[in-house]
Amino acid sequence: MDIRFLGHAAFTLSDGDATVLIDPFLTGNPKAAIAADDVHASAILLTHGHGDHIGDAVAIAKRTGAPTVAITELAHELGEEGIDVRDPNLGGTVKFDWGWVKLWPAWHTSTTPKGTVSTPAGLLINFKDTIIYHLGDTALFSDLQLVGKRNPIDVALMCIGGHYTMDRSDAVDAASLVGAKTVIPCHYNTFPPIESDAAQFKSDVESATGSHVVVLDPGQTHTT
Repeated sequence: MDIRFLGHAAFTLSDGDATVLIDPFLTGNPKAAIAADDVHASAILLTHGHGDHIGDAVAIAKRTGAPTVAITELAHELGEEGIDVRDPNLGGTVKFDWGWVKLWPAWHTSTTPKGTVSTPAGLLINFKDTIIYHLGDTALFSDLQLVGKRNPIDVALMCIGGHYTMDRSDAVDAASLVGAKTVIPCHYNTFPPIESDAAQFKSDVESATGSHVVVLDPGQTHTT
């Protein structure tokens, strides 16, 4: 299974048959690895309603027909655009042929460009029996340790940029709590306020935990 970093917090998970697209902020993203018109998706998953995470979700969903998973209030707003949505709340699971996605809490805020207020989430994803945890935009909080207790995490996709989310120092503690086999940093260096040193994050995490850190440039792929 290939995990491709598209820049900011956007990723694809793909095995050649199904492609799961996460937080597709591409248009207007100075670090985007691909244009929105060139993205394929079998399903689109959103962590929350900020513009740098919804991104091109509606346009891609309309073009591909992919169902979009988002927390209830956000899903209902997006559904008004005529796209196919799934609307779980925190703790809810949506099943697909390729696996499932479950919404977990994240400490952040979430208001869409249209003004809809909703609750942010992290995404626990079972993609063909590989468990991926996209933490979403979150601060450090102790309940992160609960996520992997029943579902040991293969890969954690973790924000490290600071200012709008936890910084790389807090993310070291988050990596310890989550206990993933592999950690891939994201949500950094897109804009000046979230500049961070991913190489130092890698060194700190691998010194303090049993996790291996893979730093991807936008467009690069990690194969599990």
